[in-house]
Amino acid sequence: MQDRTPRPDELDPVERIGVDELRARQLDRLRWSLRHAYDHVPHYRRAFDDAGAHPDDVRDLADLARFPFTAKAELRENYPFGMFAVPREKVARLHASSGTTGRPTVVGYTRADLDTWAKLMARSIRAAGGRRGDRVHVAYGYGLFTGGLGAHYGAEELGCTVIPVSGGMTERQVMLIRDLEPEVIMVTPSYMLAIVDEMERQGVDPRATSLRVGVFGAEPWTEDMRRELEQRLDMHALDIYGLSEVMGPGVAVECVETKDGLHLWEDHFYPEIIDPVTGAVLPDGERGELVLTSLTKEAMPVVRYRTRDLTRLLPGTARPMRRIEKITGRTDDMMILRGVNVFPTQIEELILRTPALSPHFQCVLDRQGRLDTLTVHVERRAGAAVDEAERAGAALVEQVKNTIGVSVAVRVIEPDGVERSMGKMRRIVDQRRDR
Repeated sequence: MQDRTPRPDELDPVERIGVDELRARQLDRLRWSLRHAYDHVPHYRRAFDDAGAHPDDVRDLADLARFPFTAKAELRENYPFGMFAVPREKVARLHASSGTTGRPTVVGYTRADLDTWAKLMARSIRAAGGRRGDRVHVAYGYGLFTGGLGAHYGAEELGCTVIPVSGGMTERQVMLIRDLEPEVIMVTPSYMLAIVDEMERQGVDPRATSLRVGVFGAEPWTEDMRRELEQRLDMHALDIYGLSEVMGPGVAVECVETKDGLHLWEDHFYPEIIDPVTGAVLPDGERGELVLTSLTKEAMPVVRYRTRDLTRLLPGTARPMRRIEKITGRTDDMMILRGVNVFPTQIEELILRTPALSPHFQCVLDRQGRLDTLTVHVERRAGAAVDEAERAGAALVEQVKNTIGVSVAVRVIEPDGVERSMGKMRRIVDQRRDR
């Protein structure tokens, strides 16, 4: 793979800042953000007062733990504009979640917020190996979802040529990659797999394309998935992290020179790891739920937002900012099967180590009597014999039992039998709700 490490002179000055200076900057910005939220968002004024926490009392970063958490339910309760800290005429853009499980969460941006977002996305694309002048194929969805426009304006800010394809029309994706020769692609990892499958169906060698860097986000994915993507495409596969409630993509990203976790841009977001049950703050290095506080957002500051993502904080390596370990799952996508916690990424990891099986799979939950069951629907890899794939499926049952400690069924289906995702993959199908 081509060396894509950015030169030191290409980095923003804050990417070379000392840790003590970074902490001092965080404290100043934290005080401003808490005061901004308290003064301009009625929800935060009530919540802070109820908790007995006041912005003027913050003397140290650790004092943030005295302030209450913000959860998605509270954003929905204040739908659509109740969490905004500026008059609506100062809001330059709105984004929103899909709202598939209830009211969507609406987020707003001032012009300054959009400028910050673009700069952080440019910083993230460069850290992942993108370069000024690269052509960037954006296959994230455009619209209310933050992925497409976040990637688009960040790539333009870096000085790249943007190809705004959006999601879907997979045959056309392949044609544009072949004809326009982008060096960088930004897309969910599950949809990248669908694009690679389509390349091979068309007789296009994925390793011979112009792609040199893939920036993959919006869903958890494993180290085994990285190896699969890098081997099939001969390019760097990097993880990017973000969520619309905090900003969108570009909150954290892997650096191409290390690929050892996602450096979180701590000059704009303050991270904590908490015990998801008790809410207690955990020390760096311990695994728990990621909580984020915005330090510079004008339109919609967020204080101690519970992301539901499970990870841990690690020291910086390629940058002075701390890293978050690749997200292993979410508290709300954890399947509890007969007392055992199971995450789709654990299943994915085992499937990717089985040559006869494809990474396209779904976990189907059902109930027999009073007992919950899990059946993994996984595709036979193209080119693998049917009997070989069936034996691999039987072996997967044993691997799940021995590795995760729970009994599941495995159903091997034909290629293209699992629904393809144009965005975030639907990994869990819960049929128990219909019982």
